Amino acid sequence: MELLKHILFIDIETASCVSRYDELNINMQHHWDRKARFLKNNQGSEASVSELFTDRAGIFSEFARVVSIGMGVLTDKGGEWKILLKAVSDADEKTLLTNFCEALARLVKRCPNLRFCGHNIKEFDLPFLCRRMVIHNIEIPEIMQTQGKKPWEVNHLDTLELWRFGDYKNFTSLALLADILGIPSPKEDIDGSMVSKMYWQEHNLERINQYCMNDVLTTARVFIRMKGIKQVNPIPHYVTD
Repeated sequence: MELLKHILFIDIETASCVSRYDELNINMQHHWDRKARFLKNNQGSEASVSELFTDRAGIFSEFARVVSIGMGVLTDKGGEWKILLKAVSDADEKTLLTNFCEALARLVKRCPNLRFCGHNIKEFDLPFLCRRMVIHNIEIPEIMQTQGKKPWEVNHLDTLELWRFGDYKNFTSLALLADILGIPSPKEDIDGSMVSKMYWQEHNLERINQYCMNDVLTTARVFIRMKGIKQVNPIPHYVTD
């Protein structure tokens, strides 16, 4: 039970670095052309280079940007468990990442044994954040450092890894995992593939932030369920400051 108070549940949402392929500079267009050829050869896609950029660039850190970072921490007061949820976002990615690092530093100061937990964070969220920090010349927080560390020294928790039980052949989405485990999750009419469009065309950061926090909440519930902790069913509490 005490373990739960030392976890930062996290999720990120990303979008393409620019709204359209033709907004890339010439060098970056050449790089994306090579990436697109690889995608088309491996997936048999008939989509154009520009269509692939719109649909797929958001998952590649070299061609994308972080638009929202959702965070959640569990608290126990008077026997009632809550999860405090917050999303940080900014139109300027460097500002967003800097604000996240500052928030993370405050959390680590209060809880030196803090650990990350998320769905597929070891292969996507954390590496993505680190790469974007390097691009913006932002110092990577120690808690996120993996270089020079042995695998057992990186103590992040990953619900996808927990579910795999050592089987790395398949990917299981958070939504599917929640459904098969009977975890109630906030109903959404969007998914991660729609974030780029929502960011660039609709400019709806508020909706993206809510979607991101909903994933954080679902991840926390999945983790608790997988750990067999039946007495904890956290109530979401959204932090605005």
